[in-house]
Amino acid sequence: MRIRFAFLTALLLSGTALPAWTEEQVTPPSATPPGTEPPPAATPPSVAPTKQGRLDQLFAELRRERNEKAAERIAGRIWNEWNQSGSASIDLMMQWAQKATEDQKFDVALDFLDQVVTLQPDYAEGWNRRATVHFLMKNYGKSMADIDRTLQLEPRHFGALSGLAQIMADTGHKQSALEAWQKVLAIYPMMRSAQNQVSTLSEELAGEGI
Repeated sequence: MRIRFAFLTALLLSGTALPAWTEEQVTPPSATPPGTEPPPAATPPSVAPTKQGRLDQLFAELRRERNEKAAERIAGRIWNEWNQSGSASIDLMMQWAQKATEDQKFDVALDFLDQVVTLQPDYAEGWNRRATVHFLMKNYGKSMADIDRTLQLEPRHFGALSGLAQIMADTGHKQSALEAWQKVLAIYPMMRSAQNQVSTLSEELAGEGI
């Protein structure tokens, strides 16, 4: 749901240095015979960033970026991270659900997504994708429940927040919609659709005396 249906179109470090003083500690006398050098200490292997670490870095970049196109590329990398379930079978069911959604076979899509969230309940994108399908079916209550679960797992999910904002707007809750879009901008300042919605809703609410 990047714009109206951003959560549908989604498919489209750290090493810590030792203090300087630790490198200068006095070494006790060694029993090594003169002229014999001890083997060098093994260098610990570098640790690859975890998925959470990569996301944290990307979100920091997204908040700082002030070029719209560059921000879109960062957002795309975030979506790529979100889409990775870590399970080949889950990924396959997500693909089937996406195809069924595109074909407007929403019941079929829900069958797959029900399995996804049951088998991997900590996979935020499974809940977000199911929220999308419920939204398209105008099952707003169920969509909001899935959005809530998505945000519990990933509070920075600007796609889910965008979906929540759209539901609020569609059901006449403009103030709540405005607040949701403002949360999106706090995470993704250069999202053009969110900027436009905040401007439009602010004007509408001001005109209504709210």
